[in-house]
Amino acid sequence: MTTLMKRFVSDESGATAIEYGLLATLIAVALITAATSVGTNISAMFTAVAEKIGAGTPAAGG
Repeated sequence: MTTLMKRFVSDESGATAIEYGLLATLIAVALITAATSVGTNISAMFTAVAEKIGAGTPAAGG
């Protein structure tokens, strides 16, 4: 019984799996945050380019 208890206390495989899970979650959150930021900046850039292109062409039907 004491051998079983010592083995249970010294077993760290569950803790390692939890650490890997937390690390994967942190990486996923960082990637989502970066993708959102880049997407917002790219959207603003396309909007600015579209406005400049639209401002340089005459209105249709006028």
